[in-house]
Amino acid sequence: MAYSIDLSQKTALITGSNSGIGLGIAWALARAGADVVLNSFTDRDEDHAIAAEIAKETGVTARYIQADMSKGDDCRRFVTDAGRCDILVNNAGIQHVALIPDFPVEKWDAIIAINLSSAFHTTAMALPMMRKAGWGRVLNISSAHGLTASPFKSAYIAAKHGIVGLTKTTALETAKEPITCNAICPGYVLTDIVEKQIPDTMKEYGMSRDEVIKNVMLERQPSKEFATVEQLGGTATFLCSDAAAQITGTTVSVDGGWTAL
Repeated sequence: MAYSIDLSQKTALITGSNSGIGLGIAWALARAGADVVLNSFTDRDEDHAIAAEIAKETGVTARYIQADMSKGDDCRRFVTDAGRCDILVNNAGIQHVALIPDFPVEKWDAIIAINLSSAFHTTAMALPMMRKAGWGRVLNISSAHGLTASPFKSAYIAAKHGIVGLTKTTALETAKEPITCNAICPGYVLTDIVEKQIPDTMKEYGMSRDEVIKNVMLERQPSKEFATVEQLGGTATFLCSDAAAQITGTTVSVDGGWTAL
């Protein structure tokens, strides 16, 4: 049996999707025919303009809904305001770096809320919609740091490990239904945020751009190449396809070999 990826008649909700990985996944799902609902905590004209651009370029319906993923009520409202959810991509995330004794409590709380608890809240609201529709896909964006660890990133690593655990539980609770749940675990991805870090890192280490990328940023990524948002979009689209109907409760690493070490 040959499989093609046609997500028309599906609605995809993507948290934290006005830039970076989330936006890349939104574009990929839209190009596969899914209507998309974008999200972030801001409510600017440019946020809504991104959705309008996706709609114009792909022909799908695209909307932007403001919701603060640090607040459980907002997470749940995001799903209910969307009105339908066939595909849920939990992507929203923030980062802070510090030693555990110096880690600000408010930063810990914010990272756990946005990177982990938001996925619980959105999933809790989305699953009944998926069950009613008779089909669903939950994609949680974890990280190579959901499978391994580094110093100074305690909250981020705890949250991303938690996302992997939540993924497995969600998959087990939906295993006998046409609903799957998987975690995508990227390594370093070349996003606008990462790109903006390169000049400062060049100054800090006295290195060229290529040296910073290969010896600092991609030190633990054996391929010595960034993953791209387009690759992550392709991975997400595949996991939404019928070919992936029996892939559930697992992690898919897009990390250039990082977690093979």
